[in-house]
Formats: sequence, C-alpha cells, structure tokens
Amino acid sequence: MFKVMFYSPRIAPNTGNAIRMVAGSGCELHLVEPLGFDLSEPKLRRAGLDYHDLASVTVHPSLAAAWDTLQPERVFAFTAHTTASFADVSYQPGDVLMFGPEPTGLDPETLADPHITARVRIPMLSGRRSLNLSNAAAVAVYEAWRQHGFSGAV
Repeated sequence: MFKVMFYSPRIAPNTGNAIRMVAGSGCELHLVEPLGFDLSEPKLRRAGLDYHDLASVTVHPSLAAAWDTLQPERVFAFTAHTTASFADVSYQPGDVLMFGPEPTGLDPETLADPHITARVRIPMLSGRRSLNLSNAAAVAVYEAWRQHGFSGAV
C-alpha cells in the first residue's frame, strides 16, 4: 500500500486523524522528528480513538533516517509551490506521499531533496492558503487507493 509521511508535524489532532485514516485505508504513517507534540498527548489519542493498534505508525529521528528505512522509489511532495496536480499522478503501491508541517508546509531545502520524485498540489480556490494537514493526506490517499480499485476494502 501507500506510505504517508508527515515531516515535522506540529498539531497532535492532525496526526491523530491521520492515524485513524491509515488504519482505515491500510496505509503506513511515517512521522519524521522533530514532532510538535508527544505521541502520548491526549488530543492525539482522542483523535485516533481506538485505531492506534490497527495503524502502522513509525517515528523516524530525521529525514535521512526515514529515507534509509523506507528506501523509496517514488516520493510525491505535496506543496502549494507547484502547478502539477496530485490527480495527474498514476500512483503505485509503495509510493511515499509526503506532507510538511503545519502551518508552513515543506521548506525549500526539503523540497530540493533528491529523493523527491515530483512536487504536486491539491487544487483549491484562489486566495486560500492550505487544507488541513490530515484532510490533505486523506484526499491524497483516497485518490491513490481509488486508482487501485480500493484494493482490500469491503
């Protein structure tokens, strides 16, 4: 399945919601430190409800460590700083869908990482800054999963 990466997430409930989303979709969630919260934080636990045991969540001490562990073939960085639509990608199992911290998104240095295959964006109306992190990740995961016929879903 697909791998969702949150690079230095700041808001616990967004990560809790993502835990619930990956549990429901069969994806993996990879969190890259530093995190803006403690993983035992009540807001994170509440957002994830009882899905923590059903979700694959890995915390990496750095982006380099994440790359070493994942050995990704393709990484799609979600950013407002491109014109390429996420919907134009033909996703493959094992793809990494990478998202930056709230509220800044991925910084230019991270976007220049050679592991990143492409930068993509989720379309929005003009004048809007961004989607909520967990919502953006869900939009991306469900598009990738849809392209594969929602494999494994009931």
